Amino acid sequence: MDDRGGSFVAVRRISQGLERGNTCHSTSAEVVAGSAAWLGRGLSCVCAQRRESDARPSFDLSPAQEECLLMLQSRIDVSYDCSIPEHQEALRALWNAAFPEEELRGLISEQWKDMGWQGKDPSTDFRGGGFISLENLLFFAKNFPKSFQDLLRKQEGDRSVWEYPFAVAGVNITFMLIQMLDLEAVKPRTLVGATFLKFLSESDSAFDLLYCITFKLMDHQWLSMRASYMDFNTVMKATRRQLEKELLLEDITRLEELPSYSLLTR
Repeated sequence: MDDRGGSFVAVRRISQGLERGNTCHSTSAEVVAGSAAWLGRGLSCVCAQRRESDARPSFDLSPAQEECLLMLQSRIDVSYDCSIPEHQEALRALWNAAFPEEELRGLISEQWKDMGWQGKDPSTDFRGGGFISLENLLFFAKNFPKSFQDLLRKQEGDRSVWEYPFAVAGVNITFMLIQMLDLEAVKPRTLVGATFLKFLSESDSAFDLLYCITFKLMDHQWLSMRASYMDFNTVMKATRRQLEKELLLEDITRLEELPSYSLLTR
């Protein structure tokens, strides 16, 4: 994404079976994923109850849910800062998880493009998702390494000649989830957001797990739709719709019970 409002999702050509040896609110439910225009904008709500002072719905939280939401919001508020050693180490850890056979030559390197960053400095791509988007990617790599590698290297399915860039797509997914779940509001204003907080109150890694499910679901939609780079927005919209449906299914008590969780492999 550039400051002139250009594309947030850079797309580069990736050959199938890539080997490493070669070098918060809008008036409609439409998400313009992949465009700078959608950053900072929210999405439509499913109304439940309304405050007199606010036309949007609001859901009351238990003390435990409120505490968990505040903790997650504190993570969301952290911007990536290349001068902070913890952030530097997290970025190195992501590289080591992605390409353990290749030594990283520097935090600013042309190598990062092989992971799907737009340039040689990944920090410029974190503006849309913050440090939590890096944490999400790292959680994915550590907890579901096979799915992570499959998506990174585009190893499954009949792939397009022009594919979505893995890392920047991951940042988009973080941002989409924050908006879909209305996580920057004091209280959730969507039924989906209120439902998610039930999962969050039972597991502090619920957001990270939902991220992994969403990333794998997005790729599943991508393959099902036989998508190419021009279809990324459409795929993200379809992914959001499916995820919302699954979160609102009856008798779902854990994120692991979502139908799309079965797409993940460790």
